[in-house]
Amino acid sequence: MIGRLTGILLEKNPPQILLDVQGVAYELDVPMSTFYNLPVLHERVVLHTHLIVREDAHLLFGFGSLDERIAFRQLLKISGVGPKLALSVLSGLSLHDLAVAVANKEAGRLTKIPGVGKKTAERLLLELQGKFTVAAPGSAHRAVPTQGSDIVNALLALGYNEKEADWAAKQLPADTSVSDGIRNALKLLSKS
Repeated sequence: MIGRLTGILLEKNPPQILLDVQGVAYELDVPMSTFYNLPVLHERVVLHTHLIVREDAHLLFGFGSLDERIAFRQLLKISGVGPKLALSVLSGLSLHDLAVAVANKEAGRLTKIPGVGKKTAERLLLELQGKFTVAAPGSAHRAVPTQGSDIVNALLALGYNEKEADWAAKQLPADTSVSDGIRNALKLLSKS
C-alpha cells in the first residue's frame, strides 16, 4: 500500500496530477479541494494517498490532508459509492460543509454535486451520520472524522464486522485515546 508520496509536481490536469518521486512519476487523481491548494509546477508537495487495485487498473488517489483521505475512505464504504463519486463529493463540498450537511440532514446540498441523486444523497446522509464532528464556528472550520471512526476502522481491519465495531466504539468513553480505545474495544468484543 502506498500511504504517502513526497515529490515534485510535474503536471496539473484536473482532477489528475503527475508527481515525480525520485525519478518515478505517479499519476494521481485528487479532489478539487486538494487541487486548488497545490503549489506551482516544479515545487515539492506531500500527499496522503489511497491505492485501489482492480483487475484492469491500479488507481492512485492523493489528498492534501489526512482528514480528506479518511473521509474518502468513509465514502468508499458506502454501497454504490465508488472512487469517482467519492472524489466528486470531496470536490463539491469542503469537509466542514460535508459534515454540516450530514449533521443537518441536508440532502439538497448533496444533490447539487454532479453524480449525486436524491437516493444517493439520502444514503450518504444515513451512512455518514456520526462519522464526523464539526468544529465550533469560531475555530478552524474543519470537519474531523471522529476518534470513534479511527477505532472502528482499526476493528474492521482486524476482521470484525461493522455492527460489532460500531457497538464496541460506542461503549467507550468519549475522551479515550485511539490506542486505548482499540485495546478496550478488543476486550469488550472478546467478552461478548
